[in-house]
Amino acid sequence: MTSPAPDAGAPDPDGTAAGATAGAGTDAGPGAPAGATATRTPGLRRSSLVMASGTAASRVLGVVNTALLGWAIGVTGEVANAFSVANKLPNTLYLLIAGGVLNAVLVPQVVRAYQRADGQHYVDRLLTVGIVLLGGLTVVLTAAAPLFVAFYSSFPDPEVTRFATALAFWCIPQVFFYGLYSLLGQVLNARGSFGPYMWAPVVNNVVFIAGLLLLAQVFGRSTDGAEVGDWTAGQTALLGGAATLGIVVQALVLLVPLYRSGFRYRPRWGLRGSGLGNAGRVATWTFLGLLVGQVGVWRISVVASSVATPGAAGNAVYDRAFLIFMLPHSLVTVSLATALFTRLSGRAAAGDTAAVRSDLSLGLRTVGVFTVLATTGIAVLAYPLGRALFPRTPDQQVHALATTVVALVLGLVAFGIWSLCQRVYYAYEDARSMVPVQVLMAAVVVGGTELGRATLDDRYWVAAACLSMAVSYAVGAGVALVSVHRRLGGFDGRRVLVLHAKAAAGGVLAAGAGLGVLALLGPVDTWGRAVLACVLGAVVMSGVYVGVLVLLRVHELRTLAAPVLRRIGRS
Repeated sequence: MTSPAPDAGAPDPDGTAAGATAGAGTDAGPGAPAGATATRTPGLRRSSLVMASGTAASRVLGVVNTALLGWAIGVTGEVANAFSVANKLPNTLYLLIAGGVLNAVLVPQVVRAYQRADGQHYVDRLLTVGIVLLGGLTVVLTAAAPLFVAFYSSFPDPEVTRFATALAFWCIPQVFFYGLYSLLGQVLNARGSFGPYMWAPVVNNVVFIAGLLLLAQVFGRSTDGAEVGDWTAGQTALLGGAATLGIVVQALVLLVPLYRSGFRYRPRWGLRGSGLGNAGRVATWTFLGLLVGQVGVWRISVVASSVATPGAAGNAVYDRAFLIFMLPHSLVTVSLATALFTRLSGRAAAGDTAAVRSDLSLGLRTVGVFTVLATTGIAVLAYPLGRALFPRTPDQQVHALATTVVALVLGLVAFGIWSLCQRVYYAYEDARSMVPVQVLMAAVVVGGTELGRATLDDRYWVAAACLSMAVSYAVGAGVALVSVHRRLGGFDGRRVLVLHAKAAAGGVLAAGAGLGVLALLGPVDTWGRAVLACVLGAVVMSGVYVGVLVLLRVHELRTLAAPVLRRIGRS
């Protein structure tokens, strides 16, 4: 989004670290005056649970959002694919310019800053520079909307390109507010307040859902066969404006918890002697790595937009498949990695390699338990899940979505490993070492996408592209693990490998049970049967998987379940 032998830096049963450095486990709060009373920040498991609950609420609403979007503007038609390209631009630009760079730079810099007497001044300068640069870049990028649409698409009909460009003018200003959300959220994370950052997207989803309902109420729904020439300027403004308004609110709502935490921002200028030069070097390499990674995204977008067969998977189907793929990753991997990252940064700054190694091992094992189950469940239930989300969508299009989801979800376990390894690189402010790995991963995506385009019917181009993404995650995870092993002197590899082998055995048996449930239920041809298949399949597969792991004595199950069980016990 990442040797547990007892030592000074190993997690204690509550998830906090004994002997943690300031900013990671215990401190008086960022910016607190000298002599302030130290307070214990939430443990790793507790922080992960808070974030996972926020992410879960956001993702559930995101699924509702996606289903309503398909209901309002279709799944595979011109309108859906044009909006997919237009709304993809701010997400891609944010990831490239703001999101990854800020995430890589801000947390380690803020954690280090709050170990110094002038830490608050330093953070003020970081925020001032970030806000000013984001504002300027957003203006330039919005003006360049036609160029970006032309670059990321290859629609056969020029009218669709013009429509996507009009939507892009409404959507690209999201870049500034995405960046502001990341700036404010990472400061909250560095101060030990993880919940608001993960709960803010809930508000975004609520706003966009309201916009979609208003769109359908005022202008009516658009089917997959609707043409962009039938759309009015009012419809375009409402759809694009609702998407952007959600991001605006998502960013501004963080001002409330930030103010309540005691943080007071003052614009500060003058970078000389601030240490931002080192942050700039990290940001440059991070930007370069993300730029390389976006080459693969660009080729997928262009190839998907050139699909001509009616009802075949295009950009909109790819977006929906990726949302399903990201759901389990966001629930556990991102939540754990975000909580882990602050601690990793503090321990890396203190030179505590053993503690970094211990945290990485914990992350790899805990995430592995969940991602193997998620891979199994999503792969087996891909078609019922698609039918449940889009009940009015023709069978051919649901099959296209299911095929794409299965191809992509095969890379979920490797994606989790790669995400955690990235946090180690960033904790050591070493974005440079990731660039060769990202070049290799991008080459795999581009090569696989073009191979699929050259050898397959266009109905399968997007699925081939997603399969190449899954392979690229496996390649990136393997290379990154070797690199991290060298840096840390190991990561408890034998224990991690044994855990994944046990999880794989549980996953195979769970998959068999899930397929048995589907065979007993028969054809999934209605929304009710699809929901029943998803619920029964998920319950049976989860039960089998957990049962197998309990028999195999997989103790990492407790890492995932302990916070929930503890809260139940208190109740």
